[in-house]
Amino acid sequence: MFNIGPQEMFILFLIIILLFGAKRIPEIGRSIGRGIQEFKKGMRDVEAEINSPEKTEPPQPHALEEPKKRA
Repeated sequence: MFNIGPQEMFILFLIIILLFGAKRIPEIGRSIGRGIQEFKKGMRDVEAEINSPEKTEPPQPHALEEPKKRA
């Protein structure tokens, strides 16, 4: 997909160091990793909810709503 060679990787790495600084790179990597973990966890939760065999009950009307009057 991306035809990036070792020279291009080195140049990109230098640009990243110049933009963010050497101290912030591990912090950025950790935050990206946590974000990916949270996304995967959310996807698993949604899949489990969709594939669960439990049937959910339809939502109940609010207690504050007035009953419909028959004519």
